[in-house]
Amino acid sequence: MNNLKPPQTDGSRQHTSSAFVRVFFASLAKSFSGWRDFHSASSSVAAKTMQSEIKKLVSQLDLHARRSFQNEMDSFYYLFTRYLGETKGGKLDWDKVKEPGPEQIISYDTLPKSTDSEHLSKLAVLKLNGGLGTTMGCVGPKSAIEVRNGMTFLDLSVRQIEFLNSKYDVNVPFILMNSFNTDEETKRIVQKYAAHKIKILTFNQSRYPRINKESLQPMPRSPNADISQWYPPGHGDLYDSLYNSGLLDQLIADGKEYLFVSNVDNLGAVVDSNILQHMVESNAEFIMEVTDKTKADIKGGTLVNYDGVVRLLEVAQVPPEHMQDFKSIKKFRIFNTNNLWMNLKAIKRVIDERELALEVIVNEKTLESGEKVIQLETAVGAGIKHFRNAHGVNVPRNRFLPVKSTSDLFLVTSDLYSLNHGELTMNPKRLFQTVPLVKLGDEFKKVSRLYFDDHHLSFANDRSENSECVKVLYFYSTIPQEAILIYYVYEISKVANFLARFQKIPHILELDHLTVTGDVTFGSGVELIGTVIIVANHGARIDIPSGAILENKVVSGNLRILDH
Repeated sequence: MNNLKPPQTDGSRQHTSSAFVRVFFASLAKSFSGWRDFHSASSSVAAKTMQSEIKKLVSQLDLHARRSFQNEMDSFYYLFTRYLGETKGGKLDWDKVKEPGPEQIISYDTLPKSTDSEHLSKLAVLKLNGGLGTTMGCVGPKSAIEVRNGMTFLDLSVRQIEFLNSKYDVNVPFILMNSFNTDEETKRIVQKYAAHKIKILTFNQSRYPRINKESLQPMPRSPNADISQWYPPGHGDLYDSLYNSGLLDQLIADGKEYLFVSNVDNLGAVVDSNILQHMVESNAEFIMEVTDKTKADIKGGTLVNYDGVVRLLEVAQVPPEHMQDFKSIKKFRIFNTNNLWMNLKAIKRVIDERELALEVIVNEKTLESGEKVIQLETAVGAGIKHFRNAHGVNVPRNRFLPVKSTSDLFLVTSDLYSLNHGELTMNPKRLFQTVPLVKLGDEFKKVSRLYFDDHHLSFANDRSENSECVKVLYFYSTIPQEAILIYYVYEISKVANFLARFQKIPHILELDHLTVTGDVTFGSGVELIGTVIIVANHGARIDIPSGAILENKVVSGNLRILDH
C-alpha cells in the first residue's frame, strides 16, 4: 500500500490566493490613483497654460475693447476648466434618470384660455439668429432665406410681432441674438424695418477660441485672428451675452419681465398668450415647450427627472450602452422644441449669484488643414435646472415647424400651409393634421448663395452652372428728423438647385410620403397623393408634366418634355 499523504487542509493555498488578490487590488488602486494624479496634474498644467494664453490675447487690446473681450474669455475659461474636470465626459448617472412627473410636464390642453392681454406689455421676444444657411447652400444668415410668398424668416417674424403690437396696442420688442457670422449682415438687413411698428434690438453672442485637441491651447494668437480660429459657443451663451451686453438690465428697466426665446428657423414658434398667462399664474421662472416625439426626432433632447429636479437630457450626455433607451419613443416620449419662456429677473439673479453651470457639450472637428480642434458649447435649455418652479408644457406639434433643409422648405411653401399675419397654419382641408415625410435628393439641396464684401453690400457674380446671381434693390427714403437711410432688400434668386426645379410647388394636401432623387423637374399644377417615389438614375432626367396626378406611384427611367 502506497504511503500517500492527504491534501493539506491548513488553508495555506487559500491564504496565498487571498494574498494575491489583496496585492492585485492594492496595485490596481495604486495605478488608478496614479492615473488620477497624472490626470489632475495634466489638467492643472493645461488650465495654467490656457490662462496664460488668454492673458496674452487680452493684453493686445486697448482699454476700450478689453472689457467685453475679457468677459468673454472669463466665461470661456470657466467652461474650459469644467471640461478638464469632467472625468466621465459629462455623462449622467443613468440610474438617476427617471421619467418626469405630472407636475414637471403639463399638457397644453389643460391650460386656461387667456382672457386679456395685460401680460403682453411685459413680454420681449428673442430669436436665436447665429446660424448660417450653409446646409441649404446659402452663404449668409439663414434668416435671410426666402421661405414663403417672397418673405424671409426675418420678414415673417417681424410681421408676427408687428401684428401683435397693433392688435393689442402693446410694444413687444423683437430681439435678435446674432453671432459674429451673422451680426454685420443682419444689422444691415433690419434697416428696412425702420418704418414698421416694431422695436428691433440686436446683440452679439460670445466668440470663443477653438482649442487644439493635442496641445489643449487656443488656436488664435491674436484677438484679430482669422474667424476660422473662433466659434460661437452654442445658444447656451444667451445668458452671459444678454447680461454682458447690458440688454438684460435695459429690458428690466423698461418694465419687461418675461422673455420668449426660439430658433429663428422655427416657423411654428409664435407668441402664445395661454402659455404666458400660465407662466405668470404658476410663478414659473422657466418653461420649456416640449412635444410628442416621432421617429424623426429620436436625437432631440428630452426632459427628465434627475434626483427630483427637472433637467434637459441631450444625446451627448447619454452613455453609449443606453443610447437605444434614449432613442426609444416609448421611454422618452417627448423632446425639446427649444421654445423657451424665461423670467428676466430670474436670469439676472442666477448670473449675479453665479449659479449657472450648464452641461458642457464637446464638439470635435477636423479643419480643412487636417488640424483636430475642440469646441466647448452649451445649450440654452439646460438652464432649466437653475430656475424655480421650472417645468415643461407639452404643446401641439404645430408649434414646432423648423426649416432645416430644402425638404422642409418644400413643405412650408406648399398648399399644406396658409400664411396669415406672418404665421403659418396647416390647411384645414388636410384630413390628418400630420406632416408628410419628404426626402429630396442632392439636386434639390441648395437655395441660394449670398456674397458680401467689405464695401457695405455688394454681390459677386456666381457663374456656376446651377445657380444665378443674387439680386439686391436699393431704396432711398427720407424720414422726418432723420438722415437719409438706405434700405437693402434682399431678393433671394430662384436658383436651379431647388426652386427652378418647380414651375410651381405641387399640391400635397393628400400626400403621405415623397422621395425624389436625381435630375427631376415639376411642371405647374402637379398633384401628389399617398406615397410617391421618383428616381432618375445617373444620366437620366424626368420631367413631371404640368397637370399630372401621381397617386401611390413609383416613377423611374427617362422622361423629357421639350418646348417647341
